[in-house]
Amino acid sequence: MKTLLITGASKGIGLAVARMCLADNYRVVNLSRSPAPDAGIENHAIDLSSSSAESRLKSLLGKVLEQGEIVLVHNAAKLHSDTANNTSTDDFRDIMDINLIAPHTLNQLVIPFMQPGSSIIYIGSTLSEKAVANTYSYVVSKHAMIGMMRATCQDLAGSGIHTACVCPGFTDTEMLREHVGKDQEVLSSIAAMSTFGRLVSPIEVATTIKFAAENPVINGAVIHANLGQIES
Repeated sequence: MKTLLITGASKGIGLAVARMCLADNYRVVNLSRSPAPDAGIENHAIDLSSSSAESRLKSLLGKVLEQGEIVLVHNAAKLHSDTANNTSTDDFRDIMDINLIAPHTLNQLVIPFMQPGSSIIYIGSTLSEKAVANTYSYVVSKHAMIGMMRATCQDLAGSGIHTACVCPGFTDTEMLREHVGKDQEVLSSIAAMSTFGRLVSPIEVATTIKFAAENPVINGAVIHANLGQIES
């Protein structure tokens, strides 16, 4: 049985991935502050941005994991409204801890358990390759995530473990709605930025993530799951 180890699967894209893999007879392990609501998902409460996260993960994963085919999905992320000229170092570090340091730490701890057929899937963003105002820390972290994925691909060559970065477009999640203040007019203008004139659904992104996790031919790829962005 394959194991899905995913961060931030209590809602949104993460929960959609967890449900899809559970339905396909994966063992599903969720690492997040809040539990996923579905029976069958193994929930382990952890704040991946805390100073004790690494020691807690070392203890936990040694008990939870065993050698086998593992799909590691780096889904948990944090988004602040901030700018290049008005972000404190502490606030910047807070974003990096969850968006970059946590994936690095998990890689170090989980890769030794991975056998050929395993995969590491990074969840990027449309903002992994472009930028908009007032999302400074998030943009920086998501650009760096592509670099982390590409370095992972090279360093694991010959191991039988593959990797990719799936970059969702504007997806109908709580994080997006909270970021725009649940303003329907803003959401409609964002939806109009795709060639389909709508937001991406979490299930659509989850389907793309599962495909990437199960198909090593895409090793090292950046996969856009955005319905086609209208370029201005």
